[in-house]
Amino acid sequence: MIALAQSEVALDPDSFRSIADLAYQESGLTLVEEKTSMIQSRLRHRLRALKLDDFAAYCAVLKSDAGRSERRHLISALTTNVSHFFREAHHFDQLADLFDARAAALRAGGRMRIWSAGCSNGQEALSAAITLAERAPDLSQLNLKILATDIDQNVVQFARDAQYPQRFMRGVTTEMRSKYFNVTTEENGEKHYSVAPSTRQLIQFNALNLLGQWPIRTKFDVIFCRNVVIYFDAETQEQLWPRFLEVLHPDGLLFLGHSERIAEPEKFGFECIGPTTYRPLPQ
Repeated sequence: MIALAQSEVALDPDSFRSIADLAYQESGLTLVEEKTSMIQSRLRHRLRALKLDDFAAYCAVLKSDAGRSERRHLISALTTNVSHFFREAHHFDQLADLFDARAAALRAGGRMRIWSAGCSNGQEALSAAITLAERAPDLSQLNLKILATDIDQNVVQFARDAQYPQRFMRGVTTEMRSKYFNVTTEENGEKHYSVAPSTRQLIQFNALNLLGQWPIRTKFDVIFCRNVVIYFDAETQEQLWPRFLEVLHPDGLLFLGHSERIAEPEKFGFECIGPTTYRPLPQ
């Protein structure tokens, strides 16, 4: 029998169901059969890396005791890490307004905490840091920290490295580039930008599965969870809303992506106060 080239290996129905079940169990991702072609395209490189002939063999690896690390690669391959700086700019305007309202308290010794949940390559957290630095030149002297988390350890490491090729810099003005980045290298004629240490130190990047335990012992003034829950089914989303409420200050803000909504927000203790913007219901 002639072995198929990797580019011709098809994702059979049984393997699709096994992968879909594992993706849901591991991360809450909901995979539909209409996406079979996309899924097999994204996972073929894992077959090559493991020298496997077909998806049935790949599923056997995923289900084995030794497959834990490969399950992380699976989720990484299936997750879409698309972002850019200052995406959905109205949220950063609201963040700036909230900061302005709390600036006096911060300078009197108060604190402010922000969480970028599903931070992808780090542009969202950096956009928040730059937004606030533009408002407060003394930002590094204030008790303000940004937590940025993602299930994909590869993008978390990318964000920690804080090196962005020019194609990732859409949305950052020339003035902002000069203030918050340093030009580091050029590869294939493309400039690379390194985040300035004073900006980078405001952010802590960690790997975190939103469906797992949250080692969080603080309450946040702002939570960004944008273009994340769109991959979850309604049941999984409904498990998340009370958990976000629990770690959000009573007067804090929760930002979702442009195509995401909390169905019946009052049921989960929230009220909608603007496009994809929520806050806890007044007590």
